[in-house]
This record gives sequence, structure tokens and C-alpha cells, in this order.
Amino acid sequence: QVQLVESGGGLVQAGGSLSVSCAASGRTLSSYAMAWFRQAPGKERESVAAISWSGSSTLYADSVKGRFTISRDNAKNTVYLQMNNLKPEDTAVYYCAAGPRLSMVKRVYVTWGQGTQVTVSS
Repeated sequence: QVQLVESGGGLVQAGGSLSVSCAASGRTLSSYAMAWFRQAPGKERESVAAISWSGSSTLYADSVKGRFTISRDNAKNTVYLQMNNLKPEDTAVYYCAAGPRLSMVKRVYVTWGQGTQVTVSS
């Protein structure tokens, strides 16, 4: 089974940029579709972006389209989320997840990381 570890979160001012990474161990990521979700205090976990196993297809939530970019490097067993023009409402714990197919639906994803905090100050 694959294990996922996120890194790269932190504090950034509104309008700034941040990149978070998700490194896998135990099994190659190339068999999985990958996604980023986020959860703000008092809110449900929501999908942010997803990428197919090959990287040829991506999906984005409307709230981040044009600002966030998901990518992957299967040789490095790592998935990335580049976040630009960050807004205070992007503040959340960001989780990566692995699943059998490309989807923005939470229940499709079977393996989750522990999350990394992203805080955007106004």
C-alpha cells in the first residue's frame, strides 16, 4: 500500500504563492490518479484539483481554476500543487490522496496523507 506525506505548507500573504508537495512511499504513484483536497476549520473537506496517472488530464475546482496548478513527477513519486494569487479563503489543511481513477469525488480516493497547513493572511 502506498503512503503519502505532504510538505511545503506555511504562511503567506494574500496575493502570494506557495507550492505543496506529496511524496509517496511503499508503492509507485504511477498506478494512481492523485488529487488535492482541503479542509478549513468548521467546513467539510473539499476537492481542489486532480490529475490522471499519466498527468495528461487534470481537473480543478472552480474556486481555484486559473490560480492553482496540479502536476506530478512519477519518476520522483511526487505530486505537486502550485498555488498562485492566494486568497485568505484558501486557508486550510491541504491533503493529497491516491485513487484508482480521476475524479473530484472524495470517496473515490482510498489513501490519504496527514495534511499540511496553508495559511493566507490578508
